[in-house]
Amino acid sequence: MSRKHPIISVTGSSGSGTTTIKNTFDQIFRREGIRAVSIEGDAFHRYDRAAMKAELARRTEAGDHTFSHFSLDANDLEKLEQVFRDYGATGMGETRHYIHDEDEAKEWGVTAGSFTPWAKFDPTSDLLFYEGLHGAVRTETLDIAGHADLKIGVVPVINLEWIQKIHRDKASRGYSTEAVTDVILRRMHAYVHVICPQFTQTDINFQRVPVVDTSDPFIARWIPTADESLVVIRFKNPRGIDFPYLTSMLQGSWMSRANSIVIPGPKLDLAMQLILTPMILRLVSESKRA
Repeated sequence: MSRKHPIISVTGSSGSGTTTIKNTFDQIFRREGIRAVSIEGDAFHRYDRAAMKAELARRTEAGDHTFSHFSLDANDLEKLEQVFRDYGATGMGETRHYIHDEDEAKEWGVTAGSFTPWAKFDPTSDLLFYEGLHGAVRTETLDIAGHADLKIGVVPVINLEWIQKIHRDKASRGYSTEAVTDVILRRMHAYVHVICPQFTQTDINFQRVPVVDTSDPFIARWIPTADESLVVIRFKNPRGIDFPYLTSMLQGSWMSRANSIVIPGPKLDLAMQLILTPMILRLVSESKRA
């Protein structure tokens, strides 16, 4: 952690909604005139698409049916931790982009499924913003969580997360339900042992809970909407959180525990604006005084 060069880390698995959360952060950064350097977890995959396909085949042939992008060794997390460490110490670092599709390939001039070259950060940034799978990892040899000043978890209940992933991968990647199901099963070991433990490290978790039947996510025809959902917001340390103010501003919300508030799904963006804006401004203000 660094008072002079703060780091915000948003962590959630594929299909959890971290991109939506990133858009809210971007709105806050623009409105408050904050210069943020953004990095994506995909930039730290260890393999490009072709190499990952070959590695998956090799692992499967060897009897390993748990290797996936969720796995620690499928990602260069030592590099990610070094980027966090360097930014906290100097305000500098580097990142790259993983090119997902042909539209991104045209934008960046790099083949889909590969990476852009590493590039240095803007030296005038106010903070570093990370969004991806491993932003709060803590193991015997890694402490990515320890370098982040504000850690956010995005954690839909598991059936909703699967529904979102199935619909996204079928629509944008042309996968069948069976193919997406195979990916989910392959990822389950790392989901339990790598993804879930990070949510005990996060400062705030946003968990969307549908209030419609999602008992069989593999046949769900629609993704539950915000109107069909509640969001549970859990604070690791509720000290300083003005819950009476939040419940008065977020109509229909209530306290479920001493550190948790439940809000209607459509209020998520407003809740994030109310909760996160003062936290971000405090980080930037403290960094300028450091």
